[in-house]
This record gives sequence, C-alpha cells and structure tokens, in this order.
Amino acid sequence: MLNIGKLQVNANFLLAPMSGVTDYPYREIVKKFKPGLVFSEMIASRALLAQNSKTMKMIKKTDNYLSAVQIAGCDPEVMAEASKICEDNGADIIDINMGCPVKKVVNGYAGSALMRDEILATKILESVSNSVKVPVTLKMRKGWDDNSLNAPKIAKIAENSGIKMITIHGRTRCQMYKGKSDWKFVKNVKTNIKIPVLVNGDITNKENVKQALKDSKADGVMIGRGSYGRPWIFEELCSHKKNFKIDHNLKKQIILNHLQLSLDHYGKDIGLKSFRKHLGWYSKSLVNSNEFRLKINQCTDEIILKNLINDFF
Repeated sequence: MLNIGKLQVNANFLLAPMSGVTDYPYREIVKKFKPGLVFSEMIASRALLAQNSKTMKMIKKTDNYLSAVQIAGCDPEVMAEASKICEDNGADIIDINMGCPVKKVVNGYAGSALMRDEILATKILESVSNSVKVPVTLKMRKGWDDNSLNAPKIAKIAENSGIKMITIHGRTRCQMYKGKSDWKFVKNVKTNIKIPVLVNGDITNKENVKQALKDSKADGVMIGRGSYGRPWIFEELCSHKKNFKIDHNLKKQIILNHLQLSLDHYGKDIGLKSFRKHLGWYSKSLVNSNEFRLKINQCTDEIILKNLINDFF
C-alpha cells in the first residue's frame, strides 16, 4: 500500500508510463490485474494546450480506477496549464517526465535534459505543484551521465516543491537502456527524502521485485518493459503460486479484448496498426511466432486478424 499525497494506492506495483505503449486500451487491459496505479504514455505539454482530439484521446480516464497522466515539457507556465487540463479531464495524479532519454525529447530540453538544468527543473516542479489540487509526482533517472548523478539532489528539491512521490529509473540518460538498472543507487534517493520512492528498470518477475526492493529500500516498484505481452504480471506478483501461469483460454480472451479496445478507441486502420506491436509481444517465444508475426504485419482486416489469433493461440 502506498500513500501519494492524500491518495491511497492499494498495491505497490505500478504500471510505468511508456510512449506508444500505455495508451487507453492497454491501461484498460492492465487494470484488470490490479496494479496500484496505471500511467498514461508521455504527453507533450504544448500538445495538451491545443486540446486536439488525438491528444485528448491520450488522457482518456480509465473508468473506476486511479489513473495518472504523465506530461513532458520545458516551459513552467505551459506545464502548469497542461496539468490543469489533465486535472479537469479526470486525472488523479500528474506525473512530470524528467527521465525520457530519447534524442527528440532531450533536444527540446525536456525529459532527462531537465536534470542538467536544476534551476529550470525547480521552476517546473513548483509551477506544476502549485497549479493543481491532485498529487504531482516525478519520474527521472540517476542523472545525465556518470559524472552528474544528481537524482538525490533533485529529489530533495522536488519534495520541497510539493512533489508527492518520485520514481527513479536506475540508469543515466547516456546509458539509454544499455547495461543494468542500478537499484542500489536508488537507496541514495530514498534516504534523502521522506516521500515515497519507487524503483524502476529491469523488473520482470517476483525475484526481481524482491531484489530491487532490498537493494533500493524503495516503497514500491514501477514496471514498464516487463509488462510487454504480459499485462497479467501484476497479478503474478501478488500470487502465492510458485510457478504462476496464465490460463491458455484466458490469455486468448485478453488478447481479443485488447484488439477490440484498440479498434473501438482508434478506429480500424490506426487500431490495427497500434495493436500489432502488442500482438508481437503476446506471441514472443511461442512456437512458430516468427511466421505468425509476418502474417499479422501484413493483415489489414480485423476479422482475418481475429481468426489468426484464434488459430495461433
């Protein structure tokens, strides 16, 4: 159980924000397996101000479930206005992105680039925290590179600015996703502040969770890539079964439900295109999965795709 400001979260396993992955259909699927919280994919703050239909789809709230919206940007006023829009549209939590390592984002002085400018980072943290009533959280990395591991310092600034929870991905920006996530480093953040701290990076099973929590002394874990093709990982982590295995028929139904949610949310063309990557992850490591992926990548008909899913799974 986690307390994020005045909000109480029932589990300390949370779904991480992931661009192009944690859209509304995926969040709807994941929430069935009872994570403590689901995060939207990263959304550009300036795009939110335009409030076009594409962007507003990204912040669609999952019914009857706590949901957080992650925003990115480098202008304190724009970030504040974007936060208000998210709050007005039902977001229970606003998460500030200071961890994205992608070149397109950091070249715009957002994401993990903000860790190189502590003054600007402070202004953004204060501006967003003061603009909304819902809790504001922060996700970041260890630092920009091994010579600037300033996450503990920024965490303290964040706490003093009103941030209610911090997630640390145990790599630097320059590492991208290479090497291993340094869970032990997260302890430096945890011991420096009083608000909840989550550890993130390379967490894929119960053993990882136990070790990550032991090494970091964190209050919980945030799971990202470990949920690819395994939205039930959150139920697995709560299970007392030594060898958890999802029922074959249930897995097929989850996949078909996910497809339908994607079609309903985006329409046929974008819905099929968006769903293909998930279907690739669902089929990973299964017999004849390469042949299956070749077929689905060429498929443009939802009925044929459903038949392919029924035949393969």
